[in-house]
Amino acid sequence: MEDLTPLQAFRRICNLRMLAGVYYFCLLHAISRSLTWWDEKDGGFAAGLFDLIRFSRQSLLTGVSLLLMVAVAEALLAGRRWKLPAALAVQALAVGLGAALGTYLRYAAAVLDDPSMQAKPGWVTSTIGIWTLLGGMAYALLRVSRAQRAGSEQLTRLFREREALKTQQTEAQLSALNAQIEPHFLFNTLANVKRLYETQPERGRDMLVALIAYLRAALPGMRRHESTLAEELELVRHYLAILQMRMGERLSFDISAPPELLAARLPTLVLPTLVENAIKHGLSPLPEGGRIAIRAAHAQDGGLSIEVADDGQGFGAVSGGAGVGLANTRARLAARFGDAATLVLEANQPRGVVARVNLPAEALT
Repeated sequence: MEDLTPLQAFRRICNLRMLAGVYYFCLLHAISRSLTWWDEKDGGFAAGLFDLIRFSRQSLLTGVSLLLMVAVAEALLAGRRWKLPAALAVQALAVGLGAALGTYLRYAAAVLDDPSMQAKPGWVTSTIGIWTLLGGMAYALLRVSRAQRAGSEQLTRLFREREALKTQQTEAQLSALNAQIEPHFLFNTLANVKRLYETQPERGRDMLVALIAYLRAALPGMRRHESTLAEELELVRHYLAILQMRMGERLSFDISAPPELLAARLPTLVLPTLVENAIKHGLSPLPEGGRIAIRAAHAQDGGLSIEVADDGQGFGAVSGGAGVGLANTRARLAARFGDAATLVLEANQPRGVVARVNLPAEALT
């Protein structure tokens, strides 16, 4: 429930918009009553119009009295925490006092026109009863309408909070997955440097220099959730160049991508993970090594397709895509694009594996 000051609660009831509503209701009430009294033999149109104005004035006095008493009740209720029975008692008392005050003011206004008029107990009782009923119904409708509006606003607020929490959860998930992938990628590269230093110090030193250059370019973007295809391909190119220094003629690679696709957005380290997987499971176990081809192209559905194909030993010695790196890559794609992005592994011809990442058109915008 809203926390309002008594003055704010009073003004929310007693304002020009509510006064206009009361006026039009009283006018319609007066018209309906005047039509039942209409008699052309008792003064004609002029007398009927006078009766309408007089009864509208009397009804408006009662309506405004009810509005003021309800505004006072809302101010009292806004000032402190009331239990439900006490709050209902205050509201009922306000409606009753408003109807009684309005009845008195109606009689006082009528006496000004006809000093000899006497208030009959039946008229007083029926008038107070009718306006208490009308005022109570209007007050109840006002409270229900306000509760519905407050509920709708709360649902909207909860929906926005849910969306914000969902975004935060996605970001946290991406950060956690990045934290798993980065050490896996970097430690394997450092292990290669160590191995070269133990066997071929000169080449190990050259590879370390290349690795430092690679890290200087890669580390600033490793904590980002997204990168571009151009950035991913540049990282892969550096990585493969480093591995070429270790494997020599056992490794060759080719990278191709249309210029208009280089700005496509995708989670960081997707391509380096796929390339590392192809090297580790496909080419490294073979004495002759092999070739890696990286291709990006437009997909038929308007999205983007990226392939990392090797001519290594194929699925015979791999788990069919159930490794940690591939599982994390799938999870990161799902966190970013949902079901619209996929990672599939297929057999390459005549030998090897093709890892294909399919991204939706959203990645190109």
